[in-house]
Amino acid sequence: MPDYQKMYLTLLNKISDAIEELRQAQAEAEEQYIDSTEANLHLLQPEKESSAKK
Repeated sequence: MPDYQKMYLTLLNKISDAIEELRQAQAEAEEQYIDSTEANLHLLQPEKESSAKK
């Protein structure tokens, strides 16, 4: 009979590790963005209905 508890705990640990790795990657990317001196922000204006129908 399979050891379901061992299987569950193995899966839970791997999922927890993956979540933590993704959280760290997100935090690193946020830090890189905050530390960036470039401001490449562009405000996009919605198209007016009359020009969208043409």
